Amino acid sequence: MKKKNLTPSQLAEQQAKENAAALAALQKRREKEHKKMMKKDGTNKRVGKSWRNDVGIFILLTLLGLFMIFPIYLAVVNSLKPVQEVYLMPPKLYAMEPTLDNFRDLFKVASDSWVPFSRNVFNSIFVTVVATVFHVAFACTAAFILAKCKFPGAAALNRIIVVSLLFNSTVTYIMQYIVMANLGMINTYAALILPIIPSTMGLFLMRQSMTTLPDAMIEAAEIDGAGLMRICWGIIMPNSKPALMTIIIFEFQSAWNATGGSLVYDEALKTIPVVVQQIAAAGIARQGAIAASAVVLMIPPLAVFIAAQRNVMETMAHAGMKD
Repeated sequence: MKKKNLTPSQLAEQQAKENAAALAALQKRREKEHKKMMKKDGTNKRVGKSWRNDVGIFILLTLLGLFMIFPIYLAVVNSLKPVQEVYLMPPKLYAMEPTLDNFRDLFKVASDSWVPFSRNVFNSIFVTVVATVFHVAFACTAAFILAKCKFPGAAALNRIIVVSLLFNSTVTYIMQYIVMANLGMINTYAALILPIIPSTMGLFLMRQSMTTLPDAMIEAAEIDGAGLMRICWGIIMPNSKPALMTIIIFEFQSAWNATGGSLVYDEALKTIPVVVQQIAAAGIARQGAIAASAVVLMIPPLAVFIAAQRNVMETMAHAGMKD
């Protein structure tokens, strides 16, 4: 029977049968090609799978892991070495007479300052927490607007963000100082916190992550009467958790290592990294304390990274996607 003599229902039924037959033929063809490839390979394993590949990948990843963890191991070992072992040539990769005197010396020197060491610890914690919270809030809301809201100049702003990733933060020190001086923020907590908040890396990662989310989610929320802030924090952010944890890691590390540069002179406002730099200025006699301070400064960022490391790789994969 010719198709022109069929009713619409019969025509649809015939079309469905033809599609099913074509799909079955394609599946049989693929199975035949797969069997031919396995027969040619002489194995019953899936194509591309081999225990040699697994062993090679395992060995490569193990070597890369050891290479990456070596600086941490070396920092811990040097912190446990007496001062006389630090300058041994050739240097040893282990402590022959391990001791905790370097840590005792570090806290003793820090406590002897006229500003209590506990105040420096408070400064570091306060600056790190406040800067991280404000940066996350800024990056998330700005990234949502740039990724999901259409307005004139959005493409130009996105290009500016990408270009700003190429610049080192040191090129803005003079402008930062002029702005802080005119606003009367020299020797205040604001001089430590405000320069850290507008980090373009966090904004870029959040925007790239949000662009992968379907617009249908936003359209459905708008139909239900949700506003922009409700959509951002109630719908988009729970689906951007990997990117959120990644920028928290980066911002925490940046804020924890903040020194204030030439913006802070008051001893009562200085953070732990500044105290460590002052101890290091004492020279060779304080090398053990310097090695111990490297371990102390490394612990908080490392702990935050370990707690959130599983979310980093997924975010980096999204960051490489093209608009």
